Amino acid sequence: MKDQVDNLIVRHIKATYLHAGLSLAERRKAIDKCLYGNCKFLYVSPERLSSDGFIDKLRLMNVSLIVVDEAHCISQWGYDFRPSYLKISAIRRIFPAVPVLALTATATPDVVTDIMEKLEFHAPNVFSKSFKRDNISYVVRQCDDKIAQLVHILSSVPGSAIVYVRSRRKTKMIADELTFNHITADYYHAGLDNEDKNDKQNKWKQGKTRVIVATNAFGMGIDKPDVRIVVHIDVPNSLEEYYQEAGRAGRDGNRSWAVLLVSDVDNRTLKRRITESFPDKDFILNVYERAGNFLNVSVGGGFNQIYDFNFTLFCKTFDYPLLPAANALKILTQSGYIEFIEEIDTQSRVMILADKSDLYHIPDSTPEDEQVLQALLRTYSGLFADYVFINEAVMARRFNLTQEVIYDSLLKFTRLHLLHYVPRKRTPYIIYTTSREEPRYVQISRAAYEDRRAVMERRIGSMLHYCFCEDQCREAMLRDYFGENDIENCGHCDVCIDRRKRMDNTYTIDNIIDGIMYMVSTRPRTITDFTSTLSFRADDIIAAVTRLVEDGFLTFSPTTAQYSKP
Repeated sequence: MKDQVDNLIVRHIKATYLHAGLSLAERRKAIDKCLYGNCKFLYVSPERLSSDGFIDKLRLMNVSLIVVDEAHCISQWGYDFRPSYLKISAIRRIFPAVPVLALTATATPDVVTDIMEKLEFHAPNVFSKSFKRDNISYVVRQCDDKIAQLVHILSSVPGSAIVYVRSRRKTKMIADELTFNHITADYYHAGLDNEDKNDKQNKWKQGKTRVIVATNAFGMGIDKPDVRIVVHIDVPNSLEEYYQEAGRAGRDGNRSWAVLLVSDVDNRTLKRRITESFPDKDFILNVYERAGNFLNVSVGGGFNQIYDFNFTLFCKTFDYPLLPAANALKILTQSGYIEFIEEIDTQSRVMILADKSDLYHIPDSTPEDEQVLQALLRTYSGLFADYVFINEAVMARRFNLTQEVIYDSLLKFTRLHLLHYVPRKRTPYIIYTTSREEPRYVQISRAAYEDRRAVMERRIGSMLHYCFCEDQCREAMLRDYFGENDIENCGHCDVCIDRRKRMDNTYTIDNIIDGIMYMVSTRPRTITDFTSTLSFRADDIIAAVTRLVEDGFLTFSPTTAQYSKP
């Protein structure tokens, strides 16, 4: 939300947002802007629609358009279904004459139909752009050593890059490996501090970091036009996810690559995700019962209550595997018994309770305490009026303190009632959307379990077909999956290029050399430029390039990985 609002404000468009991390004063200020006509765009999450207070304020606003972004999340058949999206249609009854615009980059025909039904469209009304991307070459590489292949690709193709993986641990590991191979890289995932996220993102957007290695937490709202290559180390669960992430390449219209690295292990891994995503129903009921015990919620109690939920401790206490337990909670969410909200990051905040004069004579204060207090007052304003979000890491760097000293001093001041310090925490929540039931009365609906499992099996089947099929155009497979008709081969994916090379194998080394020398006469080229453009075997092209370098007709620049005339 913040990225989108910041981009609008830079364009002199009045915009604001509401999320759980704002203070009460900040929320009031944002709502007042909307009530008094000083705001054009208000961004909210669908979870906000559960607040009766917000709905009451919304009724007083002059709403002219309701926009649903990532609209596939409203569909039971969407790849990222979120039950809270189903509440959006209720706004239509408050504003029956206001038009609704639903937007998504990835939706199959079934999902498109479901979106219109869930949003109560009066009649079908779809504007759809082709999924064809003329400037993106889709490539699948089968390899056992994915890291070595990644280094080879990034050494061959210059320009900004995103590398997607599925685990936070792997983001840092791979970024370190790239750095070791003299490729400037950094890592990004949802578990980082907001300041770290912004710093890493800005350095990558400004070109100071060439490669960002990230989980799928990176990319939403990112508008960097010159990403030349997107590489997936781990195979996504669906073609919807893959197309959306791969589509972050080449937004400037220039030639770009979307590369998926696969191995035989991926076949087994994807099939295992089905059983992890849909554990046995007895396991799900067991998780439901033990979650209630863990949170001390009595049978018949808990309705509409919000509970901090230490998911890691819960799994450790009952010896649950993490993924099946998390997915059991999601299935219970989709069945309407709870709402499981994963890892909301609440930033540290402080409000000073004492008068200014009381801060000059603090009993038993140490020099470190005084330093912390001065650092707090010099860094943040408004502390005497309301809670202010603080960042202990920023204060530590600016004033040569440790975060432990800051934490201890602020807790000490809190015990003395000089201020109130709420440390940052990152924790999941559980909201009981019905009173706690005995497990025998909990019904896991067919829509939440059997139907969605069948959809996931079809999605993973389509993903595996894309990964391991070697005789169909990659782009044609994607466009067919999303329901397009009259599809022609793209001519520039790995399958099309390989097919063209096999059809035209009557050539000499002189033919290859002529093609190479013509290409470098216009501008420097990478080895990938040659192999993806010239209709010859890749091994023959590489051999010809090597010969031209040895004979002095080409020079190679290690910095840009490009060949040019001497």
